[in-house]
Amino acid sequence: MMVDLLSCGNTSGKKITFVQIDLFTTYQTLMKKSFFLFLLIALASCVQNQNESKDNKDQKRWKERASNVEIIRDDFGVPHIYGKSDADAVFGLLYAQCEDDFNRVEQNYIWAIGRLAEVEGETSLYSDLRANLYMTKEEAIENYKNSPKWLQELCVAFADGVNYYLKTHPEVKPKLLTYFEPWMPMYFSEGSIGGDIERVSTSKIKNLYDKTASDELVINDGLIRLKDNEPRGSNGFAISGKLTKSGDAMLLINPHTSFFFRGEVHVVSEEGLNAYGAVTWGQFFVYQGFNEKTGWMHTSTGTDIIDEFEETIVVEDGKTSYKYSDELRPVDSLEVTLNYKSTDSVRQKTFMMYRTHHGPITHTIGEKWVSTALMWSPIKALEQSFTRTKKSNHDEFYNMMDIRTNSSNNTVYADADGTIAYYHGNFIPKRDVSFDYTKPVDGSNPKTDWQGLHDLKDNILVLNPPNGWIQNCNSTPFTSADQYSPKREDYPVYMTSYPENFRGLHAISLLQQAENLTLDTLIELAYDPYLPGAEILIRGLLEASETSSVKSQEAKEAIELLKTWDFSVSVNSVEMTLFHFYVYAYLKSDKIPRTLDNKGNYWFEVFDYMSKASAPEERLEVFQTGLENLTADFGSWKTPWGEFNRYQRNDGEIHQEFDDSKPSLAVGMASGRWGALASFGARRGENTKRQYGVSGNSFVAVVEFGDKVKAKTLLAGGQSSDPNSPHFDDQAQRYADAQFKDVAYYKEDVLKRAVSTYHPGGNIEK
Repeated sequence: MMVDLLSCGNTSGKKITFVQIDLFTTYQTLMKKSFFLFLLIALASCVQNQNESKDNKDQKRWKERASNVEIIRDDFGVPHIYGKSDADAVFGLLYAQCEDDFNRVEQNYIWAIGRLAEVEGETSLYSDLRANLYMTKEEAIENYKNSPKWLQELCVAFADGVNYYLKTHPEVKPKLLTYFEPWMPMYFSEGSIGGDIERVSTSKIKNLYDKTASDELVINDGLIRLKDNEPRGSNGFAISGKLTKSGDAMLLINPHTSFFFRGEVHVVSEEGLNAYGAVTWGQFFVYQGFNEKTGWMHTSTGTDIIDEFEETIVVEDGKTSYKYSDELRPVDSLEVTLNYKSTDSVRQKTFMMYRTHHGPITHTIGEKWVSTALMWSPIKALEQSFTRTKKSNHDEFYNMMDIRTNSSNNTVYADADGTIAYYHGNFIPKRDVSFDYTKPVDGSNPKTDWQGLHDLKDNILVLNPPNGWIQNCNSTPFTSADQYSPKREDYPVYMTSYPENFRGLHAISLLQQAENLTLDTLIELAYDPYLPGAEILIRGLLEASETSSVKSQEAKEAIELLKTWDFSVSVNSVEMTLFHFYVYAYLKSDKIPRTLDNKGNYWFEVFDYMSKASAPEERLEVFQTGLENLTADFGSWKTPWGEFNRYQRNDGEIHQEFDDSKPSLAVGMASGRWGALASFGARRGENTKRQYGVSGNSFVAVVEFGDKVKAKTLLAGGQSSDPNSPHFDDQAQRYADAQFKDVAYYKEDVLKRAVSTYHPGGNIEK
């Protein structure tokens, strides 16, 4: 062991004379305790000097970045971040995000990098194991090192922005992550609602990798997205100039996420970055948004991009292999030790992880091990996610899409040239259509392997359809542009699986009549209150009332009211409340056949049963139950929807605890499941009679492209998670009323609405 005592901690770069002590060859002659004490002090001093040197370098770099960044907060608290370089802008963006909601920034990375169990305990251990199955920390570091220099700079700026925030805000106490590293974004390269990895079951991972674990252990993925049974997804509309009053293209950006899932930002650099929109907490790119020339909106896709391969395992002479054609291939094995919080300490558990060329082994089916293949290309995914924000026309955008790592989403597009487009999926593996990939396939058969990716030109693409509009509401792409939609028979079956839904039908009926649209009338269209699902169900109930006897006088009066309903939702609608309690009484009953196809048009089939196939007497019986439930909760069946359906945000916690006794707002929106375009997914609290919004419309934007870009946006609640901030709930009533705010995009407009201007770390100028 060679220890350089005199050069330790030297950072001057000057050549110095030093003394090297070979501890192994001089051990016998240096046995005196004083020497070893000297050696230990020297080594400790060396480590301390190196740490201090690193800290000094960090702080110097942070301050230089901060001096290159200006943050302007407007009258709604939206941060407009201006940096000299893209990396400067990313630094400021992460700093601003931490100001608004460090809790969510940290939570996303605790989950993504596989350290959730250290905070939440053993129940989250298999979420952490899942993260490591696809990429270990060492592999993430290697990916970071192999990234192009410009991407490395952005990753460093990402970490620096968070770390500088923590340094300048010592009152903020992280749950776990006190220092962020530039390799961390490799785990979190796409900003979608539910990343591909989340579809890999942690329960099945547990059953394979921990045979001795208690069967009573509840697996918790630790996601910040709430499990409210509301369909996840989004609405995206692209409108050509032929249907707008200005003659310019328009875009509706309407993701349906859990509330406060993304913040609203504007990030600008002198290297051509000028993106406005929604950023998933902790990421350094605008995920849903626009620049001056192009706009992009993502919806969840039905493209099959995850497959399972049954592996035939052979164990011989202590070696584990898997069969592939006529050969045996070694199963890759990798040991990982994970920490998890216990009641009295932090404990560890070691796993031997297994992988084949198909992907990691994630579970078993009988005697077969099963590997799960999905898109895992973090470098390219980050390249695509960031460069998407800087494109200025469709040709450039198309070339960016050709990277083909946007795996879990579709993309709706519009630009200043008047182009509108829709990309259904992006990362699509080629497969042999003679195999059914909706089920696990035989991994020993080479014919089942993915055969590379489909070229972008072969994917489903809609470009400037003559009807002048494109829509996707997480429904089939084969109705995305009316009669000009792609044809199902032209594409492999695995390119799409989503059927039509009530939102899609609703959107089509409105867009077919659209003309002379403005931003305001596009908002009206996007918030149209009609519920096609409600019409189907209530017409079935009314038909039943004509052929069978109604149970009670109250039911007769309620049905008479429903006869005049226009099937629209509003704050004052008693009919909407009746519909809700009726449909949920049906869903909670045991009357709906379990044989309905829950992989096809499930809700169409359910509503068909409830409105047509069921006996009239059954419909009236269930309606009576719903009526009694409503009366028991509110004292009268004549309860307006807004009395039951509310918005409430009590604190900055990720999971809200709702309380009927605390202030809340009436909301005249409804679940997207019934066809509401403006989706409001809600749930009751532990002891509440009312239901409260938790998902659906969260960040919404309408954008018009022309000589200058114009836009309006709306957030659920507000920009900040701090209840003491004026921007915690300053958009709450606006949200309930669908009252959008104008976007300040150009610097002169930003300055007119500036409330505070500062550099990261302080130095407030206004």
